[in-house]
Amino acid sequence: MFKKSLILLALAFVSACGANEVADQPWRTLDLNNTVLLTLLHGKVVIELAPQFSPKHVEQFSALVKKSFYDGAKFYRVIDGFVAQAGPKDGSSKDKSVPILAIEGQFTTAKNWSFAPVQNDDLFAATTGFKDGFALARDNSDSAWLTHCPGTLAMARGNEADSASSHFYFVIGQAPRYLDKIMTIFGRVVYGMQHIQAIQRTSVIAGEKAVDSRMHTPIVSMKLMTDVPVNERLLIEVENTESANFSEKLVKRRARSHEFFYKKPPSVLDVCQVPVNSRLVKLQG
Repeated sequence: MFKKSLILLALAFVSACGANEVADQPWRTLDLNNTVLLTLLHGKVVIELAPQFSPKHVEQFSALVKKSFYDGAKFYRVIDGFVAQAGPKDGSSKDKSVPILAIEGQFTTAKNWSFAPVQNDDLFAATTGFKDGFALARDNSDSAWLTHCPGTLAMARGNEADSASSHFYFVIGQAPRYLDKIMTIFGRVVYGMQHIQAIQRTSVIAGEKAVDSRMHTPIVSMKLMTDVPVNERLLIEVENTESANFSEKLVKRRARSHEFFYKKPPSVLDVCQVPVNSRLVKLQG
């Protein structure tokens, strides 16, 4: 009965999208105004921002990026299997000048709000799914939130809920879903995740020599894609999670019908284990 209800939910999503031309397109092009090019010493990373879910954080982060605020900053808190956190040196006058943000951990959805459903009765939520390429969760009311899947970008903060400003982190390990709703996710990596994973770890095991801060991975530059010279832009397309193709992909992934699965796993699907594929359309120049 559980499996049937999920399939019916997915089919209902496909039907609802059928009237929308967007659903006929399996891929969508990123909005360059909400795309960031992060350059590290060892490679380039493309980030899609989420102003539709976390508008104030995206606005402030984008403004800081345009000012080259992060250029030269380092990833100073990098824990294997957890997060890679970066920002200007704590206590710097540069950092103190940044306004404090109110948390945007949850948002309210309209009654007719649609998304691509993945799982009912998730360990952390009543329902999980995708909207505009972002993994999210919902409760049984009209409240929803983005989830801490690998590759997500969120703003760091202190103990107080409304204490974020400029320091940020990428999820680089198992999904720390216990951080959902109490942190603000405002973007995700769509290209170059291998370079995020290659960032120098700063946390060591007991008894091991501490990592010298001079070894911490620096940010060479961070720019909005619209500010990148045309011949240096990375143009990315991502899977359209509003499409019928993606909804069908979810059904197939849950069923695990490939002959490799000679023993079938339970018919459940973790939203953080569903890849939203991307592709490099054109490296200009």
